[in-house]
Amino acid sequence: MLSAMIVDDEAPARSELRFLLEETGRVDSIEEASGAREAVEKIIENRPDVLFLDISMPKTSGMQLAEALHKLKNPPAVVFVTAYSEYAVNAFDVDAVDYLMKPVETERLAVALDKVEARCQPSQPAKPPAERIPVEKGGRKVLVPIDQIRYIEAKDDYSCIYTDQDRYLSTISLAQLEQQLVPHGFFRVHRGYIVNLEHVEDVEVVSSGILQLGLDGIPDKKVSVSRRRVVQLKRALGI
Repeated sequence: MLSAMIVDDEAPARSELRFLLEETGRVDSIEEASGAREAVEKIIENRPDVLFLDISMPKTSGMQLAEALHKLKNPPAVVFVTAYSEYAVNAFDVDAVDYLMKPVETERLAVALDKVEARCQPSQPAKPPAERIPVEKGGRKVLVPIDQIRYIEAKDDYSCIYTDQDRYLSTISLAQLEQQLVPHGFFRVHRGYIVNLEHVEDVEVVSSGILQLGLDGIPDKKVSVSRRRVVQLKRALGI
């Protein structure tokens, strides 16, 4: 349900629009204001979802009010309700949702409310990358949760995925796995290795300044780091 405010200097016009809005059953709160100053005070106090705003008003016009509100971080949606068609182009310069002509028709008001509801809906977050990786094990497909993966190694045409308890084969290339897993805290430390930074236990400097990583749960494995990735890796690990 929407909350609304009708801003119009003419009381009969406010009453008529209030009646039409109540008839829709889609608005559960309706405030009224006879001018811009009163409207601003009530907007600050009540935070309506939508303003039904007359354009021709004394002192501060509806268009001026809309321009001021448009600069706010989270302004209410604006639907202009006016007897003058010549302002329609300017209305959309201030990102108005719709422009209704007086007298307002029920069907046309319903369309405006559809647009307002679409504007007020929170944007859907992007789907997160896959959180399980399909692998081969014993002739069957297994889905391995990515938080169990310690590191991945390129092997010929396959990728070997290591957890602390098992090893799996995947036909997904290391490059493709890198794209999937980087948002989950994985890092391509070498052309042949991707590691889960969450499971890096120690960083060791060996001969010629080469780094090797120790991973928890796999004590007998050290993963080498390519020289050109050392700086980025240290930054990622905060060292």
